[in-house]
Amino acid sequence: MSKQITVRLPDELVDFMDQLVGDNKAASRASVVARAMERERRRELAARDLAILTDHGDYPDLDGLADAAAGTVLSDLD
Repeated sequence: MSKQITVRLPDELVDFMDQLVGDNKAASRASVVARAMERERRRELAARDLAILTDHGDYPDLDGLADAAAGTVLSDLD
């Protein structure tokens, strides 16, 4: 399910979105906005996780997680 919304953006951002669509790097303006919002959601979740780890101290069982994550390709961010 999706909802239609109206947003007002600066001209340079709309021009950038149109360039992405024109260069076949995005299917539509809506897909550019959706991709940006997904990235922002992941960033917020990562910030929340960092705050939890910072507040609650050491987690030795997660020591290898950063190394493993560093080698993970996130193709949806390309």
